[in-house]
Amino acid sequence: MCPMRKYLILLFLLVFRLQPLTAQSVNYTLSFPEPQTHYVNVRMEISGIKTSSLTLKMPVWTPGSYLVREFSRNVESLEVLKDTSSLKIEKLNKNSWKVNTNGASSLVVNYKVYAFELSVRTSFIDEDHANLNGASIFLYADGLTSRPCKVTVKPWKNWTKISVALDPVVESNPWTVLAENYDVLVDSPFEIGNHLIFKFTSAGVPHEVAMFGEGNFDVDRLQRDMIKITEECTRIFGEHPCKRYVFIIHNLNSGGGGLEHLNSTTIQTGKWNYAQESSYNGFLALVAHEYFHLWNVKRLRPAALGPFDYDVENYSNMLYVAEGFTAYYDDLITRRCGFYLPDVYLNVLSGNLSYCDNTPGAKIQPVSDAGFDAWIKFYRPNENSSNATVSYYTKGSVIGAMLDFTIIGATKGNKNLDDLMSYMYQEFYKKQQRGYTDQEFIDAASKIAGINLDTFFSNYVYGTKSIPYAQFCSEVGLKISNSNEKQTTTWIGASSSMKDGKLVVTSVERNSPAWLAGINVNDELIAIDQYRLNDDLARFMAMKKPGDKSVFTVGRTGYIRSVEVTLGKTPYVKYLLEPDNNSGADKPALFKKWMHLQ
Repeated sequence: MCPMRKYLILLFLLVFRLQPLTAQSVNYTLSFPEPQTHYVNVRMEISGIKTSSLTLKMPVWTPGSYLVREFSRNVESLEVLKDTSSLKIEKLNKNSWKVNTNGASSLVVNYKVYAFELSVRTSFIDEDHANLNGASIFLYADGLTSRPCKVTVKPWKNWTKISVALDPVVESNPWTVLAENYDVLVDSPFEIGNHLIFKFTSAGVPHEVAMFGEGNFDVDRLQRDMIKITEECTRIFGEHPCKRYVFIIHNLNSGGGGLEHLNSTTIQTGKWNYAQESSYNGFLALVAHEYFHLWNVKRLRPAALGPFDYDVENYSNMLYVAEGFTAYYDDLITRRCGFYLPDVYLNVLSGNLSYCDNTPGAKIQPVSDAGFDAWIKFYRPNENSSNATVSYYTKGSVIGAMLDFTIIGATKGNKNLDDLMSYMYQEFYKKQQRGYTDQEFIDAASKIAGINLDTFFSNYVYGTKSIPYAQFCSEVGLKISNSNEKQTTTWIGASSSMKDGKLVVTSVERNSPAWLAGINVNDELIAIDQYRLNDDLARFMAMKKPGDKSVFTVGRTGYIRSVEVTLGKTPYVKYLLEPDNNSGADKPALFKKWMHLQ
């Protein structure tokens, strides 16, 4: 066959294959005529319509952040056009609009979105840049979410760069990109503006880092250190799932956090956090956390977290694994890469153990319920939250550590939590191509450990039984002590702060002296034993002893009353983990293996 003829046939086949994709794609065009007003104009073109009506929807939440955020509240000026004629729109509910197509096979939808909330879970637009979270920007047509989605960005005149994990339709034009379906589009944040971009290759995969905002970072150092973090994550699972990965990092005056995506992440950190070792290592741990999610959550996921229902809450008991185990690994990976020194890492883990025992809610709410109720509790804390709830991040990370120790001990160091996570990834994401159930995770953990772990999970995950840390830590040659054990500090159990010149109670701890005596949140603390209080409650407590009785004069809803409080001794623990030099002969080797000291 002559080369030219062969080329023409291949070109014909390529065009033939692309035509259905183009014809059936949903096309979006984004423009920013006045970014200082915080609006984006969205044009949505839908073709190949075969129904008499179409329902347009806006997600109420974004995957990875378990709170209904009502993104539709920021949608304005919605219109649907058939050719040049406007069609009637019927609002069905808070996030749905119905349109009768009048026989049209193609429609154009125009709308605006107000975006002025700079967080990793929302969208933000001003004259400096646009950061877009897809769930808060893109409407979808019900029943058409499996179609490819093409996005064309028309940047404001002063913007020259775009960073997004989606592939460009044409390699030379980064401003038009294609997602294979709506789920992928929603999971691909955009950073548009004039940000700094640097790149590196990790595990054979090209990585792009979009740095918005100034900061005291060193690009060469970040490249070296982020390669270490990302390659250690990849080593755990044995393969990298991406063709390309994008970090979007916002350097801000304050704030922090991250949100994972299918092939990217958005991270926020303090702009001056890069020079001091502790804050820099904290940033690297955040990088490790979001990157670990590439496998744990974005691909290996509980059955309830995919396919997503964007209309309602998606409930799961397994956020202690999805987020908590990821929180365990973010610090562990930072240690494995040599950024956390051994004693620093042990202090981090000790702090997590202390949190669990110092949080009254840990005795009330199982960590499985903490994840299930994240939608109504975790993201909406109030003055009583610490009494009634526990963080599935921190308690989950502790469960991850105890399970890791259990597997290491039971297998004499031949296996650890890495083996469980890798097995789950291969079995459910790669082989069965589905999410896992609660019981399937328990069964897999038992299989890897070689022992039945039903009691472990029923006691500490689905129950609130106190975790015997010493028992679990001994499996890897660790001993634990409480440096507060001999502490006799007088304790009332109420926190307070100055508000409008008044000392006001902000929280009361469950079963504390203040709780038992009836001191309430929002009480004004006026006096103790007839001595006037200002912002000096701690000074008066230092003069008291546990068991003393004190009379507090409080103001409540306009009334003055006296409350007698029997003061107590502080119950707070402060755990210290350290190697146990008197442990069994095999334990020092297990400790070194766990800590990557050999």
